[in-house]
Amino acid sequence: MKSMSSRVILSGGLLAGTLDLIAAFVIYGDPVRVLQSIASGLLGADSYNGELSTAVLGGVLHFGIAVGAAAVYCVARVKISLLANASTLSGLLYGVAVFAFMHWVVLPLSAFPHKLSYSPGILARGLIVHMFCIGLPISFVANRFASLNDRSSS
Repeated sequence: MKSMSSRVILSGGLLAGTLDLIAAFVIYGDPVRVLQSIASGLLGADSYNGELSTAVLGGVLHFGIAVGAAAVYCVARVKISLLANASTLSGLLYGVAVFAFMHWVVLPLSAFPHKLSYSPGILARGLIVHMFCIGLPISFVANRFASLNDRSSS
C-alpha cells in the first residue's frame, strides 16, 4: 500500500474529533462554551459573544484540526514501518505528540484568550484524552484500513 485514501483520513479525523469533543463536553459540561473556546483560537475573546455562530465555527475548526492530525499520522504511517508494527504504542505516542504540539505550539500562537494551566492534574487529563481519544483512534482506523487493504490485495 503506497498511500492512505482521503476516506481513511476523514474517518480517522471524524472519529478522533468526535471522541475528543465528547471528552471535553463531559469534563467541562457546556458544549457551546467548549466550542466557543475552540473558536477563540481564531477570534480571541470575541468568540464568546457570538452565541451559536461561534460555536459552529469552533466545531468546524475542531474537526479540521482532527482531520489534519489524521492526515499527518497516515502520511507518517506509510513512511515509518514501526507505526504499522506497533500500532497501539504508536497511537498512544502520537496522542502525546498531538497534545504537545497543540499546547506548546498551536495555542501559544493563536488568539486563545486564556492563560494555560500546567498543573499535574490538568496535564495528565489532557494527555490521557489525547492518547485515547485522538492518537489511538487515528492509529486504529489507519491500521484497520491497511489490514483490510492488504487482505484484499492478496
